[in-house]
Amino acid sequence: MSYQVLARKWRPKSFDTLVGQDHVVRALSNALTHNRLHHAYLFTGTRGVGKTTLARILAKSLNCETGITATPCGVCNTCTEIDRGRYVDLIEVDAASNTQVDAMRDLLDNAQYAPTSGRFKVYIIDEVHMLSKSAFNAMLKTLEEPPAHVKFILATTDPQKVPVTVLSRCLQFNLRQMAGTSIIGHLQHILTEENIPFEATALHLIARAANGSMRDALSLTDQAIAYGSQSVNEAEVRAMLGAIDQSYLYQILSALISNDGKRLIEQAKHMEERSISFEAALNDLAQLLHQISVAQTVPDSVADDLPERAQLLALAQQLPAETLQLYYQIAILGRRDIGLAPDEFAGFTMSLMRMLAFTPVENSTQKTQSRPQVPTAIKATPGAEKPSFSAPEIAPQPTEAIQPTEPFADTAINQDVMALDGNWRGLIDKLKLGLARNLALNSALLSYDEHTLRFAIQDKDKALLSPMYKDKLSLALEQYFGRKIRLEFSVENHVQTPAKQVAEEKAISQSNAESAIHEDDFVKALLNEFGAEIIPNSIKPMTQ
Repeated sequence: MSYQVLARKWRPKSFDTLVGQDHVVRALSNALTHNRLHHAYLFTGTRGVGKTTLARILAKSLNCETGITATPCGVCNTCTEIDRGRYVDLIEVDAASNTQVDAMRDLLDNAQYAPTSGRFKVYIIDEVHMLSKSAFNAMLKTLEEPPAHVKFILATTDPQKVPVTVLSRCLQFNLRQMAGTSIIGHLQHILTEENIPFEATALHLIARAANGSMRDALSLTDQAIAYGSQSVNEAEVRAMLGAIDQSYLYQILSALISNDGKRLIEQAKHMEERSISFEAALNDLAQLLHQISVAQTVPDSVADDLPERAQLLALAQQLPAETLQLYYQIAILGRRDIGLAPDEFAGFTMSLMRMLAFTPVENSTQKTQSRPQVPTAIKATPGAEKPSFSAPEIAPQPTEAIQPTEPFADTAINQDVMALDGNWRGLIDKLKLGLARNLALNSALLSYDEHTLRFAIQDKDKALLSPMYKDKLSLALEQYFGRKIRLEFSVENHVQTPAKQVAEEKAISQSNAESAIHEDDFVKALLNEFGAEIIPNSIKPMTQ
């Protein structure tokens, strides 16, 4: 007996063996169970997700000799003939090779005749979007007034090209791309049943290369078995796929963490020598940053057999959440705009330089004074002469310090022991907080001693008191002080938090800037002598 490829041998023959399309299976099963049948179905989705397979299972459910059922027997003459592709009342058409109206008319002329042996005559039209406009018009008449014994099952990878007149007459189901975990689990089951030894990391590589297509995954697995002499292992799968070693991505992140611009440029030059697509590299970098962010937020979600597990978890510890978000945004914007760059190398390296330039640094604990900036957005009346004199520099306006509304309770504590003088806001800038920074900024320090910090948080911010945020804040304090610090929180309103202080300081700076502009003699001259006006919201304070 000739060898049968895995994609055909393990093709699902019933709804309960179909992988990854539970939402469609549930809807169809309920419709079949309650005999609420539509005359036309449209299955959409990318290649290899199960559109034709689902259509054949539905055809069996409609014509099984046990009756209309969501669980066809699989052993009657109808079920076995459909599985073999020889059932006379199941007509499968590839629209890609039968696009013309004459072929569709010949097909539909036979629809008026009763089925030969089955309950329904079922038409499966694959890649239906390839039909010509005339062919669609010919089909439309039958879809509008279908014979009771006819069922249409249409499948397409591009529903946008199907006329709305056809779409509106079909019950539409969108089949999703297969999740990587679903593909890996199915491959493990098949290889175990086939007695083929495999490495879990190899299956991760195959699932990644399949890009959501179960059929592609099975074809790649067939290829891997042949390549590896009846086994599937990581090294041979990498070689088979020609998978580029993506260690350069980790080298890039290492250089960013080290603030090493020279290494970044050298790495980009090595990539150019290897002819690696810089657009694809930005895409892969964004994907890696997403994986690191997930590993940072939910470490347990990283599979134990993932090839890059150790590196992901290590980077999750080294990169703050805010930095990850920044790098991710720069990567996806860089990929979008790389076509506008002088060349791909320039576009790629500029994205890396942007990441390096905007990497957050430790903020100074000293407050900076703000001064108003002379606005450039002053509109002059058309026809007015431009002033020939230059604008005088406006002196900085001092900003009053914001004092806490409630004094700290334990003023007699040894400040050297805590290394804290009550300046909770200043301490925040010294801590490696990551996801807990928002909690810290919205917490007001009420009192403290050697081992305990007591905070108040407003009722509107209670959601920040999650165990994850509190644990991360506690860990940051423990790392800073070198000992375990206990945190206590109470919910109170009208407390002065660092976030509120910052907001008030910004408001004062903005007010001072606006006052300085409106009271400045030069600006007044522009307004009075030349009919100019200050554009609202154009005044911004500047720091020195």
